[in-house]
Amino acid sequence: MMSEEKNVGLQETDLNEVMKQRLEKLQSLQEEGKDPFDVYKVNTTHHSKDIQDNFEELEGKEVTIAGRVMSKRGQGKVVFSDVHDKLGKIQLFIKLDNVGEEKLKEYKSLNIGDLVAATGLVFKTKTGEVSVKVMSFELICKSLRPLPEKFHGLKDPDLRYRHREVDVIMNPEVKETFLKRTAIMRAIREFLDNKGFMEAETPILSPIAGGAAARPFITHHNALDIDMYLRIATELYLKRLIVAGFEKVYDMGKNFRNEGIDIRHNPEFTMIELYEAFADYNDMMEITENLIAYVCEKVLGTTKVMYQGTEIDFAPPWRRITMVDAVKEHSGVDFNEIKSDEEAQAIAKDKNLPFKKDLKFVTKGEVLNALYEEYAEEKMIQPTFVYDYPVEISPLTKKKRGNEEFTERFEGFVFGREVCNAYSELNDPVVQRNRFMQQANERELGDDEAYVIDEDFMHALEIGMPPTGGLGIGIDRIVMFLTNAYSIRDVILFPTMKPNLNK
Repeated sequence: MMSEEKNVGLQETDLNEVMKQRLEKLQSLQEEGKDPFDVYKVNTTHHSKDIQDNFEELEGKEVTIAGRVMSKRGQGKVVFSDVHDKLGKIQLFIKLDNVGEEKLKEYKSLNIGDLVAATGLVFKTKTGEVSVKVMSFELICKSLRPLPEKFHGLKDPDLRYRHREVDVIMNPEVKETFLKRTAIMRAIREFLDNKGFMEAETPILSPIAGGAAARPFITHHNALDIDMYLRIATELYLKRLIVAGFEKVYDMGKNFRNEGIDIRHNPEFTMIELYEAFADYNDMMEITENLIAYVCEKVLGTTKVMYQGTEIDFAPPWRRITMVDAVKEHSGVDFNEIKSDEEAQAIAKDKNLPFKKDLKFVTKGEVLNALYEEYAEEKMIQPTFVYDYPVEISPLTKKKRGNEEFTERFEGFVFGREVCNAYSELNDPVVQRNRFMQQANERELGDDEAYVIDEDFMHALEIGMPPTGGLGIGIDRIVMFLTNAYSIRDVILFPTMKPNLNK
């Protein structure tokens, strides 16, 4: 009979045989009145790390732990076994003299992956390993499906993302990534709460897909008999709260965009948006760099991280450069000298820049943005604020003081990737309506991601919104940098995937 502990490369027939063996073990236990699935609660006293970190205090004392059996070794009257819990692993020492012949035999019969609860005394082995001398134990869950073989592990990305539970069990670094993710989100909230921001919950279902240029997911509400949209941004609702008099607000949660999947994009992603009354985009730059530096220090103890072989330093102040200067620096084109749309179109034609509409309808500002994306964006390795964006691509943003071709908008870039977007928010309802109408024209010209007008938001602007700074940060991308994750799918517990039709 095959050894199920060495199961790398198992064929389906072999896997079925292993699972059959495990099921037979379960049935035998149930017939003996030892059904592990009849266990409802375990009164644990400690986790593995607690015992290891406090050995001097706990030595010789009784503890109860619970976890998954990940290894067994030894023979005769002694078994050593590693058990993993949420904080790590600890060695169990199971000896005939302490548990009796029947229980020793029972432990030897356990499968890798089974869950046990064990009570015993804390001690160190001759090799100095902190362990638990087991006096009693109980099987609390039977694993019917074998885990991947230890040394080959779970390598296939599709299997890792689809069966994240196994990925976490087999790869401790994956668990560490998601523990850090939780710590990062906690630190963000802590920073903003200390600054006097109020966390708000905005709708996920909305009659309008507003607040960003993106393709939405559409669903249908049966009772109202209307189509609704999963939110692509929280911006418009949060601005309505600024109108209401909440001067500092944020929402951190899921957004949904019906777009492509790659190493930087997942259709369902986590974002934070915050808005502060009586502030502008300069304030948003300051809060961005200070927030991310705070998170780095809190979670990592340093503002310097190694990402894909490059050291990134998030310490403030970040570099600041206008889009015009960034384009000039990396493409050689000086937009201070470009006076018309026609001149810009000629440059776009010469550079073979792609657009969703006919080139004759492309504006100077759109060419500037396309040049930035083509030549400059990937060069922004260290944290950089690129600011003063063309008005054509910033419909919710106030015009630049002293230059109406531009707006008070910036995006933050790290390692050539956008991590945040911020404005001095447009609060003139007349101008805002005109901007929305211009966006409607863009939709007619073929841009199905152009903004749509939200009359409820316009109603709020007409009530009156104070000068406001707004900021949106992609949480998943920040987590990627702080955990050295190559793909966004490595920092999302359950990334979007096609269904597995091979049950």
